[in-house]
Amino acid sequence: MTRHSPEPETRDVMAILMKIYLFTYNLIQFLGFVWIFSNMTARLVLEGKESVYHTFKFCWTTMFICQILAVVEVINPALGLVNTAVFPAMVQVMGRNVILFVIFGSLAEMQNRVVVFFVFYLWSTIEIFRYPFYMLASIGLEWRLLTWLRYTVWTLLYPLGTVAEAVAVVQSLSLFDASGLYSIPLPAALGQSISFSLTLKLYLFVMFLGLFINMRHLISQRRRHFLRRELKVD
Repeated sequence: MTRHSPEPETRDVMAILMKIYLFTYNLIQFLGFVWIFSNMTARLVLEGKESVYHTFKFCWTTMFICQILAVVEVINPALGLVNTAVFPAMVQVMGRNVILFVIFGSLAEMQNRVVVFFVFYLWSTIEIFRYPFYMLASIGLEWRLLTWLRYTVWTLLYPLGTVAEAVAVVQSLSLFDASGLYSIPLPAALGQSISFSLTLKLYLFVMFLGLFINMRHLISQRRRHFLRRELKVD
């Protein structure tokens, strides 16, 4: 039985719908992170360093929404909707979700710490350049300054973000030990339980392995993008 490819009109409609979908997703994420960045910056200027301790209180809802939506960035390449690697996207999304939902979301004692400010600020600074770049790319547009920023700012901010996340993990270890949260109970003959902090200690290694993987991926992306531009110019 012969399979017929979609009619040209159908393909055109699907392409338009895909552009609308990608543009809208990136626009929503951009607006979310702009709100977080602007809120944190304004409160820091107006209230001073005291505002740093209340970052989670004022920004957690928007950050939770943005990070839940970010799961789409793993689904899109998995379905072939965008031309990017699945694994690096999964590493970043899952890594951030561990920090946000497991550490900050589960431990009230972590929510008023300075490290929350640095994690949120670094994440949002990266994303206010990344999302508009993809937003324009989805409709075939490019702003050269934005492109340069998108492929450059992460070289400093991404490692700093990983360091801030690692600090959050380290600060949470004693809290998980004391609370027993997420600990795995064991039979009496083997001991009381396996603390979740052991899992987080292993996760620290995975975190820096993920940094290495994503840095390699991003460097490769940057090299390919600017090489294509040079070839076009020539």
